[in-house]
This record gives sequence, C-alpha cells and structure tokens, in this order.
Amino acid sequence: MRNQLTKLFIVLLVVSLIACKPSTKAKDSNDCCPKPAALLKSIANYPEWSNDATIYEVNIRQYTPEGTFAAFEKQLPRLKELGVEILWIMPINPISEKNRKGSLGSYYAAQDYKKVNPEFGTLDDFKSLVSKAHELELKVIVDWVANHTGWDNGWITEHPDWYTKDKDGKIISPVADWTDVADLNYDNKEMRAAMIDALQYWVKETDIDGYRCDVAGMIPVDFWDEARATLDKIKPVYMLAEDEGEKGLLVKAFNMNYGWEFHHIMNQVAQGKAGAAEVKAYFAKIDTIYPEGSYPMQFTSNHDENSWNGTEYERMGEAAKTMAALSFIMPGMPLIYTGQEVGNNKRLKFFDKDQIDWTNPAMQEFYSKLIGIKKANKALWNGAAGAPAHFLHTGQENSLLVVDRAVEGNKVISIFNMAKEPVTNTVGCPRIVGNYTNAITGEKVTYEKDQSFTLKGWEYLILIAE
Repeated sequence: MRNQLTKLFIVLLVVSLIACKPSTKAKDSNDCCPKPAALLKSIANYPEWSNDATIYEVNIRQYTPEGTFAAFEKQLPRLKELGVEILWIMPINPISEKNRKGSLGSYYAAQDYKKVNPEFGTLDDFKSLVSKAHELELKVIVDWVANHTGWDNGWITEHPDWYTKDKDGKIISPVADWTDVADLNYDNKEMRAAMIDALQYWVKETDIDGYRCDVAGMIPVDFWDEARATLDKIKPVYMLAEDEGEKGLLVKAFNMNYGWEFHHIMNQVAQGKAGAAEVKAYFAKIDTIYPEGSYPMQFTSNHDENSWNGTEYERMGEAAKTMAALSFIMPGMPLIYTGQEVGNNKRLKFFDKDQIDWTNPAMQEFYSKLIGIKKANKALWNGAAGAPAHFLHTGQENSLLVVDRAVEGNKVISIFNMAKEPVTNTVGCPRIVGNYTNAITGEKVTYEKDQSFTLKGWEYLILIAE
C-alpha cells in the first residue's frame, strides 16, 4: 500500500509540473496553470478567525528589560495596531536547572507542565495577558513541548517508565545534542493521558486558543488526533505543528505546519542559487501532498533561524523585504517573529538574556501594509478560505514570477523579480488583462495581453483587480 501511494504522489506531482509549463493551449485559456486535487482532505476544525490571520511569535524573555508577562502585556495595543491576530508565545513552563544550557536554559526543557516560569511572572499574570489579548480580539497560542522534558521534571523520578531508555535501562535524550532534555516514551498510555491532561489544563484554566507544538513529527499522529479531539470539546482550538514531513498531522490534529522548504528556497533565491522555477515547483508539489484545506506557515525568520542561522538580513541581504512580501502573497499563513517589525538585525541569544532594541520602528509600516493587503483581499486568505496560486506564463524563462490568486470576485496579481539584476519580460496569459490598483502605491494601471514588464532588482508589484 505504501508503494502504491508513493507512486500516486509521483504521478500527480509530474502532472502538476507539466500543467505549469508554457503550452500553445495556455495562450487561449483563462486558466494558465490548472490546479491538481489534493490527495486528502483535512477534517480538522478551522476557527473562522484564522481565515485571514497573520501569526506573530512572542519571545517573552527578550521582549522587554523585565522579560515578563506583565511587561509584554503593555505591547498588546501596538501589536493590535500592527494587524496581527494570533500571538504564538514561546514556552511558558518553568525551565529545568539540571543539565541546563547557558545561564537561563532552554525554553524547551520543561520542568513542570502545569506551572509558569517564575522568571516571566505568575499564573495570574499570564491569565491577565490572555484576557487583555482577547479584549483586543487577539488570539493566544502557547508553545508546547510534548516530545521531551527537562531532567528535573517530576515525571523522571515519579514515572521513569514514561521515558525512553537505552539497552542498559538508562533514560536518554531524543537527539544526542539535546543534552538538557529527556525523551518521553509514547508507547506508555499513562504518560499520554497525563500529557493530554496538561494540555487541557491551560485551555481550561487560562482560556488560551491553541498550541504550537514543538517537533510534532517526532510524536505519533494518533496521539495528536486524540489530543485535538479532547481540546475541541473545551473550545475550538488552533494547532500549529513544528513539522513538515508528516502530512498525516494535518488531517485531524493540526491546522498548519512549517513551510521549511519554502523558507530555504527563499534563502536560496536571495543568494542567487534558485529562482522563479523553484518557487513554482514547490507550490505545484504542495498542491498534491497537503491535505485539502491545510496549509504551511510561511516565514523569513523565527526563533531557531534567528539564533542559529542568522537574521533575514544575514541570509537574504537586499532581498529580505521582497521575500517577506512573497511570504504574505503565496498560499499559507505568514509569520512575523519578535523584532522583525523594527528591523532587528542581530542574532538573539537562545540560553541567555539578550533584549530586542525597539528604537527603530521603520519596518512597522511595511509589515502593517502587508497585513492590511492580506486582510482586505479574500484571495490571499489562508487555506480553503482563500484562493490557490496560478503562475502566469512569461515570454521567456527567467526571474520574473507572476502569481494570480482569485476567488469570489477578488483577484490579486503579484509580480516579483526573483533576482538582483533588472528584468524585462512579457506575460501572454489572458488572466493578466484588466484594470488594477497597485496595493503599495495606489497607482491605477491597465494591462493588456502580452503585457511587458520591466522590474528593478528585487522589485515587486501587488496589483488588485478592479
């Protein structure tokens, strides 16, 4: 059965890629790149508020001098004005001291699943933060580390059979380099029940709206399916999986996963190692392997990328803003990481205090504009609420990427130069024909069939059809 499914994946991928190549038929068709059907359909609950949302990752430790819930709560009105809707707060549990890395340790080494990190404040402080966010119509999801615990978590001594052990009976880490954490054993039903109980606790006790689940793919799918069904009985939740390889997670348990592959493609494009062709191939592929209705989170940075691989300016240089715009235009929910809205250009320390410099608000307007464009145009919404991407054929294969997304009378055509050199090309597809407003400048333009475009290096246009 597995071999048959693999063959079916390959056949559908090849068909989708062929459909996106220029052809004589495409010149007379309004559908220049027909979309293949997904192999599976997601039956996970998608809260209506997630349809047009942008997600924002909150690093409490580095956000303010105090590094507390109360200090961050004061920033909520600014984030509401920015336009984000989902706040993903990095882990809030106490951090284990045994085998701790750095002076403060990793957020992902949980000492107790039902307590709050005292460095951040109290449980009441966190409840206040969630309540204030809800008053502002912001949603809060919490980073959850279900794959492993810290070495002084009470479960280690109380339930050693809940952990993975080597041949000598010694509890081990899930990955050799993760020396500060111990691997949980998901063959143990009692441990599973305790984990689901802890997940329920935070939804019931603090009214959070869901979870971002760390290394979700390292945990069996059936556990997540059970956990999601249990949580939805309390309230409809939203679930983000830090995973890309296990698409079964997106059928029942998770709404969204990580778009790691597209993130790497954007890095490669910015470094001159890839171009429009790789972008097209990626989205042709996800059309066939993502359960229908589900989608990836698209990003140019996050806590891991920033700390270990560098800021978007290190990795993407002059193309950083172009790639950020692309992450908002293409299918998937865009992410903004702490400090991106002020152009943070330093790697934040992961195990120690390293506060963000908030004195330069230059990028706030840039991201606010992108969020506004997304919200105002249903074609750009997330998953089944929005429209698929059609890539319009150009007169020659080069760096020009032309994307058409249209649904229910709303149409957005975006044109990106995927290179640092200027580009001139024509778009022969009839879908280009029409009157448009430039979403960035407000300029009115009219395009004809075989329309010619000249764009500067990394220049892009986002055009709203009238």
